[in-house]
Amino acid sequence: MFRTLRTPDVLLTTLAAAGILLVTMGARQSIGLFVSPLNTSTGLGITTISLALAIGQFSWGAIQPIAGAIADRHGPRPVLIGGVLLLALGSALTPFVDSAFGLVLTLGLLSAMGSGAGSFSVLIGAAAQRMPAEARGAASGVINASGSFGQFVFAPVLQALIQALGWMGAMWSLALMTLGALPLVNKLTDRPVSQVHHAEASSDGGLRQAISTALRNRDYLLLHAGFFTCGFHIAFLVTHLPGEVSLCGLPASVASWSLAIIGLANVLGSLYAGACISRYRSKHVLAAMYASRALLIGWYLLAPHTATTFYLFAAGLGATWLATVPPTAGIVGKLFGIRYLATLFGLTLLSHQIGGFLGAWLGGLAVARFGDYSWMWYADMALAAFAALVNLPIREAPVTRKLATA
Repeated sequence: MFRTLRTPDVLLTTLAAAGILLVTMGARQSIGLFVSPLNTSTGLGITTISLALAIGQFSWGAIQPIAGAIADRHGPRPVLIGGVLLLALGSALTPFVDSAFGLVLTLGLLSAMGSGAGSFSVLIGAAAQRMPAEARGAASGVINASGSFGQFVFAPVLQALIQALGWMGAMWSLALMTLGALPLVNKLTDRPVSQVHHAEASSDGGLRQAISTALRNRDYLLLHAGFFTCGFHIAFLVTHLPGEVSLCGLPASVASWSLAIIGLANVLGSLYAGACISRYRSKHVLAAMYASRALLIGWYLLAPHTATTFYLFAAGLGATWLATVPPTAGIVGKLFGIRYLATLFGLTLLSHQIGGFLGAWLGGLAVARFGDYSWMWYADMALAAFAALVNLPIREAPVTRKLATA
């Protein structure tokens, strides 16, 4: 399934990018482990801590097109090094803060922007520029899967460190752990840029022209609309699934196991998505993913809300959770080439995070107003169906399959 990655240069590029994302996303997705001990230690309150993390959600998305533009203009190396250092700095400074402003600065801005600068847009863009077109789909699947795998690596390690060293010691340990990505940056950026990239670089009209052209492109805007709803869906669930479990009278362990199942299923789903876009049009892969979410939500609303239901629901959702990233990046690359992929895909990720901000925020408003999440589930199901439909009109070139050579 991943035979296009067998070339040593391609495999090394893929693994280096995957390793960096494992660190940056593993650190970002495990930050929730610090909420309770941080609150107990500082007395800042859950509301203040949640606000800092919500700002971090938006900051992570807002930095993507900026980091992508810098990487497209000056190369990914300084961006990735800067991102890792910012992530480490934000983690190292957090134990010293005792105010809302300080927490927003460290976790909401420094850590989030550092993680974002070393995330999907820059890494997938850098990898795509260093390998042939036929390998990009599978490579993006492996890179994307490593983000979810990072959660499995970092979460238990950080939880053990919190218990052994306290949350401050664990946060300083996290800062040191993130620095481990720096050698991988060298491995990734030492690879030569492909000749396709050089050809595109000599014929394009510059970054500003590329952005202007993209924002006038109907297919690019349709892709944004679908990815916006993806962000809404994911943020609503990751933020409010524990609350839904509690409303159903089930223990908190059901929520934690459900989130773990989502992450594990996403590793498999991302790998499969990377293989699928090498065989099928990415818009059809995306439409199928979003449609499956609408059907799963409908099934969940009709099913008895037992622990088994939540586990099955999580497995189904996890199969497409962030597996939408490879086909979305693939469409951007097909529409505009790979010269400014980091920037243009970064803008798409910003759309995703705007949807994520609304999903998390409106979920809280809904439960405060109505006492449950019923209307949010209906809205989520409708938006998933909308996302499936809105991807179909995208004008995407068919996949070309090369004959195997002896």
